[in-house]
Amino acid sequence: MKARSPHSPADHIFDRTGQVPLPRWRDRLAESRALVLDLPRFSGRLSAPADLPRGDGHPVLVFPGLFSADYLVRGFRRLLADLGYDVASSGAGINLGPTQSGWRIVETRLLAMAEQSGRRVSLIGHSLGGIVARALAQEHPERVRQVVTVCSPFRLPIASRLGPLYYRLLRWHLDEDILLSRLAEPPPVPTTAIYSPQDGVVAWQSCIDRPALGRRNVAVAGAHSTMLSNPAAIRIVAECLARPEHRSKSDPRQL
Repeated sequence: MKARSPHSPADHIFDRTGQVPLPRWRDRLAESRALVLDLPRFSGRLSAPADLPRGDGHPVLVFPGLFSADYLVRGFRRLLADLGYDVASSGAGINLGPTQSGWRIVETRLLAMAEQSGRRVSLIGHSLGGIVARALAQEHPERVRQVVTVCSPFRLPIASRLGPLYYRLLRWHLDEDILLSRLAEPPPVPTTAIYSPQDGVVAWQSCIDRPALGRRNVAVAGAHSTMLSNPAAIRIVAECLARPEHRSKSDPRQL
């Protein structure tokens, strides 16, 4: 890995001008209340409504958010498995950002799932996990069916009240040029970005794609931290996964 720039990659990622408004403090406080009240997200007792569309068995890989882990999103994975998908966790432990070791683990898992199933894999990422999912789809579009991000701040510049914590983790992250290049461009596969106008962790404006073929943005009211247990978000994810797979020689993002 080449030497880092004297400037921190976070200098290019996080907004310092006020161009993107920080999440409101009332929404930040609501995040704490949501974590206390939404215990099923941590206990794994999520159940799928009977009217959700059922799956075709294709593989799905789920990525937790920053400071979260596979264990904390097991209820969401079990729900998708109950819908009929072959669901796997990231296998990378606690998500501390785009580290070299974490990247190797998730990349290996994606390639193995695609090879073993003979099918392309749907990637679902919550918060920072969605950035990892989009980066993997950029690197291996032939093995990715679609990407669904949930409150993921992939659009630069990012406004977040977690910026100072992110700075402390930079020494373990990928090279700056690699990191920025993977954030800058959308992957060449269909994408759905779920975002919340009440997000108290990252600015919702940082969680949406620019309109284009094969890209969709869907607003869901609710807290950032517990969005994977939000019934409206779960329904959108289920509908995305249930769509027939489409391939286009002219544009791989065609829906």
